[in-house]
Amino acid sequence: MTTSANGRRRPPTIHDVAREAGVSRGTVSRFLNGGHYVSPAARRAVEAAIRKTGYVVNRHARSLSTGRSDSVAFLLTEPQEKFFEDPNFNVLLRGCTEHLARHDIPLLLMLAATDDDRRRLTRYITTGHVDGVLLVSSHSGDPVAAELRDAGIPLVACGKPMGLGAKVSYVAADDRDGARDMVRHLLAAGRRRVGMITGPLDLPGGTDRLAGYREVLDEAGLPQDPALVAEGDYTRSGGEQAARRLLSRAPDMDAVFVASDLMAQGVVNALQQSGRSVPDDIAVGGFDDSPAATSVTPALTTVRQPFDRISAEMVRMLLAQIAGEDTAGVILPTELVVRDSA
Repeated sequence: MTTSANGRRRPPTIHDVAREAGVSRGTVSRFLNGGHYVSPAARRAVEAAIRKTGYVVNRHARSLSTGRSDSVAFLLTEPQEKFFEDPNFNVLLRGCTEHLARHDIPLLLMLAATDDDRRRLTRYITTGHVDGVLLVSSHSGDPVAAELRDAGIPLVACGKPMGLGAKVSYVAADDRDGARDMVRHLLAAGRRRVGMITGPLDLPGGTDRLAGYREVLDEAGLPQDPALVAEGDYTRSGGEQAARRLLSRAPDMDAVFVASDLMAQGVVNALQQSGRSVPDDIAVGGFDDSPAATSVTPALTTVRQPFDRISAEMVRMLLAQIAGEDTAGVILPTELVVRDSA
């Protein structure tokens, strides 16, 4: 803080930084707007002056001069209760927040559960209130991704948006390969009646994990039995209900691959309530390696998604788009994590 002519304390300004650094105001401004045409010596002097004066960027003034908001939206197209129940969303939000904080960019959480929510938030985003969007859980037929893309909004999706091909940049775990690893693991343990509880089939993870499951059954010469497949919704209660459907249709099932750890918690509960032992009677494999995997007994064998890398890549690609660069799709490898359930 410095003292004004009337004796009041005022926050330091860009002029104070320039005076302390011994450079021009223009040099400080260029440093604050990306560092273009600023020499290493001047950069070090400005950084030291900012630390000494305690200068903080006036984001409102900066947005007026640059036409940018210097903020990013984390747009989740799911109901509010799902955000609080599913630990994956919180892990992604925390990771994206941390990576953006390194660039001094705040992240705004937006939840769009209904058509009205989507219309309102799309209007808010396209009128310049944020510089770009990290889109999470975009369902097939959801118009948000296409509308934002057509409006020229920098956009990176978590998972490949269905039906848009290469038209939207995305970061995804290799869902299909992770599913293959899990089903091969169950078969290698001697299981032959392997069921699957899928994710929602209007999400890419739902379809890709099911495809991986089917591919491994084919390569093992095992039949595709529709009675062994039930669709879930990535919730604990949904997993429990799907497990009961499988047990009624295929009581000889000896293993089940569940497309999320949260659903797998419900599956383990349903199996135990039915008198089945996990893994002795029925082995259970999950997907995600979220906190849900180790908060159930027995602890889940699962497929690890690299959430921190996903968050980092989403942020990197979005900032590149905001800077005017083109970005494409990135698929990251998964890892099988063996614990007690299978």
